[in-house]
Amino acid sequence: MMTRLDTVVIGGGAMGSAAAWALANRGREVTLLEQFTPGHKLGASHGSTRNLNLGYKDPTYVGMLVEALELWKLLGEQSGTAPIVRTGTVNHGNPDQQAQTIAALAGTTIRTEELTAQEAGERWRGIRFRGPVLHLPDGGQLNPDAALPAFQSVAAASGAHVRHHVKVTGLRILGDAEAELTLETASGTEVVRARTVVTTAGAWTRGLLDPAFAGRAELPTLTVTQEQPLHFAVADPGAVWPGFNHSLLSGSPGFEYAYSPVYGMSTPGEGVKAGWHGTGAITDPDHRSFAAEPAQQLALREYARTWLPGVDPDAFTEISCTYTSTQDEAFILDRIGPVVIGAGFSGQGFKFTPVIGRILADLVDGSGPAPAAFAAGRRIADPSFALARSRMPLKR
Repeated sequence: MMTRLDTVVIGGGAMGSAAAWALANRGREVTLLEQFTPGHKLGASHGSTRNLNLGYKDPTYVGMLVEALELWKLLGEQSGTAPIVRTGTVNHGNPDQQAQTIAALAGTTIRTEELTAQEAGERWRGIRFRGPVLHLPDGGQLNPDAALPAFQSVAAASGAHVRHHVKVTGLRILGDAEAELTLETASGTEVVRARTVVTTAGAWTRGLLDPAFAGRAELPTLTVTQEQPLHFAVADPGAVWPGFNHSLLSGSPGFEYAYSPVYGMSTPGEGVKAGWHGTGAITDPDHRSFAAEPAQQLALREYARTWLPGVDPDAFTEISCTYTSTQDEAFILDRIGPVVIGAGFSGQGFKFTPVIGRILADLVDGSGPAPAAFAAGRRIADPSFALARSRMPLKR
């Protein structure tokens, strides 16, 4: 007997959980399928801290940030959790970019404050600053380990069916309003059909979509990398830690070893997290080593030695997660036939999670399009990002 469903969401990470939440809040019938156990650490949505950096200058992202802050608040009210810790964030290293961000955020509900390096150093002595600093007091940290269960529990309370340990091994498009899914479960194989399928499968996205869309549609390039931030032990117990984002200007003295800009934040009980952005080796999500690449790790420790005087650069624990990135680092939020695609969040998506859930729900019920910048078929003007990643060795 064929099971027929209205909307199936593939992938119970941040974006899939938020999509199920948004759809269930609208009274839609929705089934969320996750291949792993709750709280697993095999993808991109685990851990207790994510950077709530509000320092964007693109109008599309600024508008999404303003909405996201309201929707995170709504999730907290519905679930009884506190998904945001308001430590504030500080951005430094690129004065021109900081000035553009201040101009872009003017007139929004997101507050900004300009500080000198000396003023910032007096407030946050665990970080070394050079040049002007942009303080965003509404920023801070988000907690994936709390947020994902919150999205799923509220969705379930509103009628969503949440299933873990269910792997989608096949997706077949039958028409503009019907798709067939093959599922592997503990009790065997199931086949279901749905009017709409939302794919939020992270690093496993192309494995699902490539066979489904073969010859039907041009799909964007997605590159999966294994990223390797570190938790450094705190050396100055009296230091106050905001989230921090350091733009390293090419050619600047002291940055010779840098792989990329650096982000970081305090993770209570684990230390101060710091990491390069999007510099990991290309990986297969089913065959990861979870081990840090030695040269990048050494460079990150050198960064901490110079720029984070409040930590011990020689005392650290490794972290491993995946990025699934587009060539231009813009998201993919689009619909092709019965399939809604949410992918390519490029290491910057978590702060936008509830807005992305709302956009995906809009694409399901036809209540509104996604921003044009996120179209699956968009042209990438500068493919250098993907080319740079393609030169990295496969990390297994």
